[in-house]
Amino acid sequence: MRILSIAVLLGAAALPALAHHSFAAEYDSNKPVTLKGTVTKVEWMNPHIWFYLESKDDAGKTATWQCEGGPPNSLTRQGWTRNSLKPGDQITVEGFRAKDGTNTCNSRSVKMPDGKSVFSGTADDGAPGRRGEAKQE
Repeated sequence: MRILSIAVLLGAAALPALAHHSFAAEYDSNKPVTLKGTVTKVEWMNPHIWFYLESKDDAGKTATWQCEGGPPNSLTRQGWTRNSLKPGDQITVEGFRAKDGTNTCNSRSVKMPDGKSVFSGTADDGAPGRRGEAKQE
C-alpha cells in the first residue's frame, strides 16, 4: 500500500509539468497570423490564459478562434488584469497558428480596444520574438 501511495503522489506531482508545453510543440513559427475580431470569452487561469474571438476569414466567413496567452502572473506583471479583455471587445491579435491547422493561435500581441498594443505571450516560451506592434507602447 505504501508503494502505491508513493506512486500516486509522484504521478500527481508530474501533472503540472505535463500540462505546460513548449511553443514549438504546438505552434508553427512559420505561420504568423493576424486576427481582427470580437472577443467572445476569456479564461483567466493557469497555466495560460485563453481567449476566444470571432473573426472573418479571407472569404468573409466568420470563424471562431481560440488564442493562448501567457500565464496570468506574467501578464499581471505586464499590466494586464482579469478584466483587460471582455466579451464584446474589438481587438487585433498577432500570433502564430497551431501546427494541427485548427483555429488556434499562440498570441504574441493584442491591440486593445483603446488602440494600445500589449505583449500577450511569455518571454521564455521559445516563441519567436515580438513582431511589429507587439512591443509595449
